[in-house]
Amino acid sequence: MKIPSKPTTITLSRAAPFALLLMASANLYAQQPMLISLNGEAEVPPVTTSAKGTGNITVMPDRTVSGSIKVSGLVPTVAHIHEGAVGKNGPPIITLTQTAGDSFVVPAGARLTDAQYTGFTQGNLYVNVHSAEYPNGEIRAQLLRTEPGATPMRAAVDPDSRE
Repeated sequence: MKIPSKPTTITLSRAAPFALLLMASANLYAQQPMLISLNGEAEVPPVTTSAKGTGNITVMPDRTVSGSIKVSGLVPTVAHIHEGAVGKNGPPIITLTQTAGDSFVVPAGARLTDAQYTGFTQGNLYVNVHSAEYPNGEIRAQLLRTEPGATPMRAAVDPDSRE
């Protein structure tokens, strides 16, 4: 007895839109930018400053990074994405490009290594803006992934970093 292939084809064609929807949802989540708010309180040790910054950073599953930040209340000298957990300092891994006195962008083609991407998924990357007054960093924001629909996280602060 021969089983017709048409019902199988119909079943697959009905499943295809659902599969595409699932793939699109996963892709949208992967592309969702992290909205960040930089401040001195998130620095290690905390910095008393009126400087602040906002921006968005996107990290894709293929390890590419994009985004920009805008700062105010300071004269920035450089900005980086660093490796480091909340409450810890770490080395810079991507130097942001200054596009105006108060704005920076992630350079085209910026990419994380596999180890850095794993660190990102664990909340161990942060954006840091340096100034002449605070050469180790004046304002900072941790890069923490948010679930779709969640209120974006702005600056994680380690409660043990305060005196």
